[in-house]
Amino acid sequence: MPSYRPVTATLRGLEVLSATSRLGSRATLAEIHRLTELDKSTILRMLETLEHAGFVVRDDDRRSWQVTGKTLQLSAGYDRHRAVGTIVAPALAAFRTKVGWPSDVALFDHDSMLVVETSREPGPMFLNRQPGYRAPVLATSIGLSYLAHCPAGEREAFLARVADDPAPWNALARDPNRAEELFAEIRARGYAEMTASYSTREYDGLISSIGVPIMRDGRVYGAMNTLYLLNALTPARAVAVLLGPLHATADRLAADLARYSAE
Repeated sequence: MPSYRPVTATLRGLEVLSATSRLGSRATLAEIHRLTELDKSTILRMLETLEHAGFVVRDDDRRSWQVTGKTLQLSAGYDRHRAVGTIVAPALAAFRTKVGWPSDVALFDHDSMLVVETSREPGPMFLNRQPGYRAPVLATSIGLSYLAHCPAGEREAFLARVADDPAPWNALARDPNRAEELFAEIRARGYAEMTASYSTREYDGLISSIGVPIMRDGRVYGAMNTLYLLNALTPARAVAVLLGPLHATADRLAADLARYSAE
């Protein structure tokens, strides 16, 4: 049990900072409100506090906010994702060359899937999500595939942790029976899919993905996905042509990460 109750203002400030970072150049007051569902007056107060501390700056021309280089100090002590990203990069590049579609590799990190490497490229269709992006667990194929295969205790602890979070995809955490049915289905068919609501919210319903765990000998190291355009492939066709190569690459990554963990 913690010694003190969490400080609400601190939690809100961190949530606003995280949303500003995720939104990039689109970090207007309205967009941060959409992402966090906090009152706009609260968001503005937090942004001005963060500006005073040097973590964000206001762009008056765009009526938006941007994180500053000072935010890099917050991750200076965490480098596991960089090491893993270096290990998986060659396999991701080879996978994209083989299938023609981009992919991400992510690690579970407390309440999100932390993207450590991606083969996405800048462009209007795929949103240039760089390593370090935190993807929601219960909305994405990488998150759902990881959660379906991780130890039951870890899964239950995560669901309890996000049950009160207002993000729409976390409603699943408040229905344990439905959640376990979904996870059993994912394990049975061998892959997870991006939720339609997340596709609509993030990609205007144009993009979906399938994801699989990166696991070896019962240990789940992370997850890998591949994204595709829904006007190019139906979900059934995507599974038919992409799932085999996706599993093969994930198996290769699991072997590489097992060797890394043993060193």
